Amino acid sequence: MVDVSRGPVIKPKRRGWRIALIAIAAVMLLVAGAAGVYAWSLSNTFDSQTVKLPDVFPDEAARPTAAPADPASGLSTSGQNILLLGSDTRGTNDGSIADLSGQRSDSIMVVHVPANRKNIYVMSIMRDSWLEIPGRGEAKINAAMSYGGVPLAVQTIEGLLGARIDHVAIVDFEGFKGITDALGGVDVDNPVGFDSSSLQGRYFAEGTHRLNGTEALAFVRERYAFSDGDFQRARNQQAFIKAVLGQSLTAETLTNPAKISGLVGAVAPYLSVDDGLNSAYVAGLAVELRDVRVGDVTFFTLPTTGTGTSPDGQSIVVIDQDKLKEVQQGFQTDTLDAYQPELQTMD
Repeated sequence: MVDVSRGPVIKPKRRGWRIALIAIAAVMLLVAGAAGVYAWSLSNTFDSQTVKLPDVFPDEAARPTAAPADPASGLSTSGQNILLLGSDTRGTNDGSIADLSGQRSDSIMVVHVPANRKNIYVMSIMRDSWLEIPGRGEAKINAAMSYGGVPLAVQTIEGLLGARIDHVAIVDFEGFKGITDALGGVDVDNPVGFDSSSLQGRYFAEGTHRLNGTEALAFVRERYAFSDGDFQRARNQQAFIKAVLGQSLTAETLTNPAKISGLVGAVAPYLSVDDGLNSAYVAGLAVELRDVRVGDVTFFTLPTTGTGTSPDGQSIVVIDQDKLKEVQQGFQTDTLDAYQPELQTMD
């Protein structure tokens, strides 16, 4: 039996920056989508500079049924789900990162693009969430990659949601700094002042700050300075994501081919993607998402009941099984717009 409490989330190792990295991958897709007219140029940059990952999906018999594809575009006629993972090891250009057995995914997000392509939903899954891993029994969700590489991570999340993962991207931390600096710095509204534990002598006062890549990394990874640890870190990460989106999806950026290319080029070398997440897919999705703007992006977290202790004594995050059913329904029927958790739009 799992012992559940509602205290502060257990503090993991200092890897919170990878959560922001995951969002940066989503930002790149959004920029490509909003750019529209430059879609082919952007997607070719994406295709040539990303590492391709073969064999990232589990056996077809173990997967949810795929939605039918449009004969003309080849895109799914239902919502698309893109799994974004942050991990310590990116691997080499032979795609060896696809295995990643022995590595844990330090942050996990699922990006849902509805069939109508009018919104985007980004769901974070806390890495210590306790659930069933196929063939391994109960464990923390981030152990799935350690046990069986990316395919088992995909199978675990598909089992959790009852919905198919269409594409996978894995992010390396240098891409985070790259896109921040490619924007010329990011203006972040800091809700709570704090002394950085990673940049000696750096105090982030309450209010707006223009951060470079190194400073932004320190900002989104900080948790030791806060009484509520991971909770405030999550709020800071959301503030940062909002800032990046706000500066990326502007007329000034989207009408500047050189700047758009710079943004995509800054991140693409630090992304590893499945074979299907190629230039043709990115270009098609980009055109379909051309009207998406900052206010159309919604972030939320897989519902939990708090922290607890596993039967073997590990500190874990307990998934709220009742609310999970609503999330599953949203993913399975492409109706996340009807799901009403503490959603956070980027207005």
